[in-house]
Amino acid sequence: MARLPLLMTTTDERTTITGSSYVLTWLGGHHGVVHSPYLELSDLEGNRWTRLCVLSSVHTVQAHDETVSIDEPIATREGDEILVRVRTSSSHWASRTLEVRCTHDAVELALVAVGAGDLTDVTIAGGEGIVPTGASGTFRSSIDAASLFVPTPTEPVAFARPATSAASLGVVGDADPGRVHGIFSPPPLVLAWSRARVEGPLVPPEGPTLAISLRAPVQELRFTSLRYEPLDGGFLLRLPYEGHTAVDGTWRSPVVVLRPVTSAYQALTAFRDDLIAHDLAPSNGPHVEPWWRQPLFCGWGAQVARGGAPAPDLCRQDLYDEFLAILRAAHLEPGTIVVDDRWQHEYGTAEPDPEAWPDLRGWIAQRHAEGRRVLLWWKAWDPAGLPAGECVTDAAGRPIAADPGSPAYRARLRAIVTRLLGPDGLDADGFKVDFTQRAPSGRTMRAAPDSDGVWGIAALHRLVAEIHAAAKAAKADSLVITHTVHPSFGDVTDMIRTNDVLERDTAGQPVPAALQLTARHAIVSRVLPHHPIDTDQWPMPGRAEWLDYTRLQLTLGVPALYYLERVRDDEPITADDLAGVRATWEDYRRALG
Repeated sequence: MARLPLLMTTTDERTTITGSSYVLTWLGGHHGVVHSPYLELSDLEGNRWTRLCVLSSVHTVQAHDETVSIDEPIATREGDEILVRVRTSSSHWASRTLEVRCTHDAVELALVAVGAGDLTDVTIAGGEGIVPTGASGTFRSSIDAASLFVPTPTEPVAFARPATSAASLGVVGDADPGRVHGIFSPPPLVLAWSRARVEGPLVPPEGPTLAISLRAPVQELRFTSLRYEPLDGGFLLRLPYEGHTAVDGTWRSPVVVLRPVTSAYQALTAFRDDLIAHDLAPSNGPHVEPWWRQPLFCGWGAQVARGGAPAPDLCRQDLYDEFLAILRAAHLEPGTIVVDDRWQHEYGTAEPDPEAWPDLRGWIAQRHAEGRRVLLWWKAWDPAGLPAGECVTDAAGRPIAADPGSPAYRARLRAIVTRLLGPDGLDADGFKVDFTQRAPSGRTMRAAPDSDGVWGIAALHRLVAEIHAAAKAAKADSLVITHTVHPSFGDVTDMIRTNDVLERDTAGQPVPAALQLTARHAIVSRVLPHHPIDTDQWPMPGRAEWLDYTRLQLTLGVPALYYLERVRDDEPITADDLAGVRATWEDYRRALG
């Protein structure tokens, strides 16, 4: 069916653009955008989504950016689209324009700045300045929605939350307060508004939804996060570049896409489809080797359950032999064994610890003789053992992270991967890549001397891409598991891990692990639908929930077993429990055919 052309009507007082599912309108004249800097975005029935602020800021290390005047919007047709340009005079940039592109089914925002500077914070849908009324400071777009869907796990657990709640989607986080949002790193860079109120933390409300997503080539995602910053009924979007992107000439921001959809889950699908349509993400998944789908045993949970020492100190060859004996006694046959944290003497150099693993190559060969594969846990970014000249360093010169912008580090990384997976090395079968949320962050950080300065999400993509390419060169059927849940990472990862389970919702109530991981599966399966999913199993709050989840895993992806002896000290795992896991694995394998 042919699309109806965009309709634009203009009077002395108002301009209106009507698409297939939205209406964008603004006033002209004395009460127009020059004096009140807003465009109104509504659905076809006239229900407003937002008063969209045309102010923005492109701050730099050299200068704070404020708007000093606003020109009248100029709308022109470009084929079957309409481009609205709003020029705003800047206190720093020679020229700065907000481009509002109206397509058949979406409104797209992009900033174009001309000048020079090292980008710090870029804000879109709001910014700092002064308007002719004398009002000054920070201006924001309005929030005319009740709820927000945030497609990344957080603590408190709140995939669905009030639209007045903040959110961060990026590659920086950990377990400290206000930082537990790196479980997916990066997650899909999309948020979704709904007019319906939140009914629970896991499932977004049904009904009309406005998707708010970010589109750019992955190499241009040189910021650490996409931040949704609400305040008193308004919001803006912030991209922290942290001073690591130099501009000299014309710079274009990533595109913010505002797209009406029918549900929050459709927002995820539309985000992926949009990236594919612009050649920014692969349309297909990896070639899936049959062995990738076999059940996994990961030693981390069993290490923790042993206790008596820090869990990384319990990653030892003798202990893993004991774990294998328990598996044999229970007639459990995992196809893949994951040797978890930490088999390395130092994380950055990835040499096996000879005291803990006196013969890791021989141990891997024994697993191969049994018909199993072995993955090695890999801690992304960790600089331990690396020369400072291959690392991002802090103001004191201390290594903070490996620098994927450094050719010397990338060469070292390729050699390490070859040694770990190649037939002349350990002959392992791939990696479980963890801690991708430990990307370096900070304005005072310094890149390696030979680095091109890549930063943020783009730097993580380069790091993972280097690991993935080197793994395939060393062993063609190797498996690289990550928790990079973004479509543009689809060609540098083979399997997506749903990652660590969290605990409570915003009311302080426990959230069952099975429900959390089901919600994560709903996200991953929409943005990377052709990738196998490692269902994970860490941590489980108790034996009952562990048993529930082991039964559910076969419906969510590749079963992963973490526990063998106990979930908690007072809850030992029985022979009958392991028999139940065996029965689930048998059902799973029958379904594989």
